[in-house]
Amino acid sequence: MMNWRQILLVLKREYLTRVKSTVFIISTLLIPLGFVAYIALIIGIQFWESEPQQDIGIHDQTEMLVERLINQNDDRYTDMTHVPVDSLRSLVIIGQLDGYILLTEDHITGGQPPEYIYTGSSSVTLQTSIRTDLREAIREERLVREQVSDEIRNIFETQVSLQTRKLTETGDEEEDHAAFYAALGFILGLVIFFSLFMYGTIIMRGVIEEKSNRIIEVIASSIRPIELLTGKILGITSVAITQFAVWTLLIVLVAMAAGPIAMMLVGDVTADPAAMEAAGGIDPAMFEIPAVPVSLVFGFFVFFVLGYFLYSALFASIGSAVDSESDTQQLMMPVFVVLFIGFFLNMEVVQNPDSGISLFGSLFPFFAPMNMISRMAISSVPLWQIGLSIFLMLATIAGTMLLSARIYRVGILQYGGKAGFKDLLKWFRQS
Repeated sequence: MMNWRQILLVLKREYLTRVKSTVFIISTLLIPLGFVAYIALIIGIQFWESEPQQDIGIHDQTEMLVERLINQNDDRYTDMTHVPVDSLRSLVIIGQLDGYILLTEDHITGGQPPEYIYTGSSSVTLQTSIRTDLREAIREERLVREQVSDEIRNIFETQVSLQTRKLTETGDEEEDHAAFYAALGFILGLVIFFSLFMYGTIIMRGVIEEKSNRIIEVIASSIRPIELLTGKILGITSVAITQFAVWTLLIVLVAMAAGPIAMMLVGDVTADPAAMEAAGGIDPAMFEIPAVPVSLVFGFFVFFVLGYFLYSALFASIGSAVDSESDTQQLMMPVFVVLFIGFFLNMEVVQNPDSGISLFGSLFPFFAPMNMISRMAISSVPLWQIGLSIFLMLATIAGTMLLSARIYRVGILQYGGKAGFKDLLKWFRQS
């Protein structure tokens, strides 16, 4: 039976040592600031990024399309029908034109795609815009030649939009924020993925440091290895929860202030339709953040803690088996592979949260921390699936702790040489 007094002493030492460190304080403050800077950068790009002006010559042998293109964007397109094609190529080469397009009757009647000839660089956005302009111009000319009436043309150009409403279990309708919750689910899964790696590495480095300084020999003489391992895991788990709590509080405060501040900054732009169009058609509603359910926040902490317990035991056993961090690569590879498989499954979860692969990824213990929280954010996951996922993780944690404790018990007192998987199996059998 474990001595919980000893475990609490190790937990307290690990927690206070790391919480008081300069690295912890700086990272706790800088990461939310980095998040704010990233959001501000995205908003700034939306408002102030402008595509470089392109001067594209149009050599229109039909004499029907160039006017339509110029009407669509007179800053981009220039009528160069009177200039020979060879001269256009020369103008592009010397930089007086960014590119040119040759239009013939076959592009209207034969369905042959036009070609955009350019030098230097051309963004995907620009090419997509040119393709859209050409499609509109050619389609308009075809409709005119077929003498289609304005009424039929309006019907043809009408676009049908789709508005979605979510039906709750009580039968009430509520506004649908599927895109927001999909992004939130992916972000939560991504945060857990990086956190498992980051905090797992911290505990591994801590074990290696204590082992290399021979501190572990003194500690092991007064406490059982399983108690030491449990205390270290609980201590760093407490550090992680503290850090996440501070981050959550700061991000919530920033999110509450971000909407009003952003609306103040863009108020003049949205008041002027022309300026709003120039800014990319920014919708003020994009700054409204839907409410995040408390159950989702609670579920995030639950699955993070369970995932950390699961992986930290593996990281600690790896740290006990080596003398330096450079010797951990071979032993860490299987853990990394499992983590990355879980992360790649998360992309499927975000796109199809109710698929069979998503269900497997949210129930399999080594993948569940990242994927179940994403499913909970995106869709209504049955309670029995959440409960089964937690149960399977708890059972796996018990087995992983037993396996890691046996390796840890022998590994922390082993020095010299580079341990491999055969050595880990040998230590497990010895203990």
